[in-house]
Amino acid sequence: MQDVALGPWAKSFPASSWGMTQREFLATEPRLSAFATPLLTIDRSATANNVAVMADWLVERGLEIAPHGKTTMAPQLWQQLLDGGAWGLTLATAWQVQLARSFGVRRIILANELIDPVALRWLGVELADPAFEFTCWVDSIEAVALMRSGLAGASRPVDVVIELGSGRAGAPSVEDALAVAAAVDAAPELRLAGVGGYEGSAGSTRSPADVDAVRAYLDRVVELHAAIAWQSKPIVTAGGSAYFDLVADVLGPLVGAATVVLRSGAYQLHDEGFYRGITPLPGLRSAVHGWARVLSRPAPGLAILDGGKRDFPYDLDLPTSAFGPLSRVNDQHGYLPYAGEGPVIGDVLRLGLSHPCTAFDKWRLIPVVDDADTDDPRVVDLVRTFF
Repeated sequence: MQDVALGPWAKSFPASSWGMTQREFLATEPRLSAFATPLLTIDRSATANNVAVMADWLVERGLEIAPHGKTTMAPQLWQQLLDGGAWGLTLATAWQVQLARSFGVRRIILANELIDPVALRWLGVELADPAFEFTCWVDSIEAVALMRSGLAGASRPVDVVIELGSGRAGAPSVEDALAVAAAVDAAPELRLAGVGGYEGSAGSTRSPADVDAVRAYLDRVVELHAAIAWQSKPIVTAGGSAYFDLVADVLGPLVGAATVVLRSGAYQLHDEGFYRGITPLPGLRSAVHGWARVLSRPAPGLAILDGGKRDFPYDLDLPTSAFGPLSRVNDQHGYLPYAGEGPVIGDVLRLGLSHPCTAFDKWRLIPVVDDADTDDPRVVDLVRTFF
């Protein structure tokens, strides 16, 4: 990666960097002020803090984590998680698994059904590597049949977790899930490895009703685990980035009898919007920021910024600034209402963002700064994304 030549493809990088390798550019010790706007940055000190805070929290509870790699699709950041003690990596599509394998990731959970015959043929060959540990979801007898067909001639059986439904995919009931488990047991191409699902579909706030719904779903996962006569220690897995404390409360008692694996992904970056409001773990810091310049003040109390939907996430909350939140965004413009004097034309504003999952897909190469809270921070690394 460090030897890839920079050019106009690297959004907002200075023209003086074009033709340099990434390594050569970093050797010039660039500062944030060398970059154009709009810009997205990662705060190195914050990501290091967040990985350490979560690692300590997991160790105290005897839990494992396979963070969801789709949050960043950035192998450099995946490696930071693995180096920080992550049990493995979670991904959402077969293509993402293929990418992770190309970067040497050895233990992967595909938190999805895998019935695509093209992907299954690839997987059947890839399993010839004895060091590759792979697990995917299955939620129906029909899916079992399709997997068996696609895995004909595979190097070894595929480990599967029975997904219990929570409003998205998954077996509708414990009884349905047990029927799927029986079909897996009868399939020589598959091996029953555990149970799990995604509790985030059961709620979206910390209201008592949503918390109760999440707990009720997790109780059903425990019920499913208890209903199966396991031949070996199973995986029990749940846990997005919003309710992992509830997952720990409900699934934690299974530690010892099962390997309890969380799949939270956003904690590495955190944010200043949705996850700040709902994530239960204190000590996390926002590690991803936007930077946008004031282009115009077309009316009293309104500033127009040079960043919009093509640059920053907007699906959960709009970006915020020291002058307040943006009111709306176009493709390349942001609308910032303000009181008082407000920013002046030409000012560069640091933006707080919400939902890092929809920030990274807008950038192919992202500068990493040493500390975003300092004046004109130093750029110490570059993170490439794959979307």
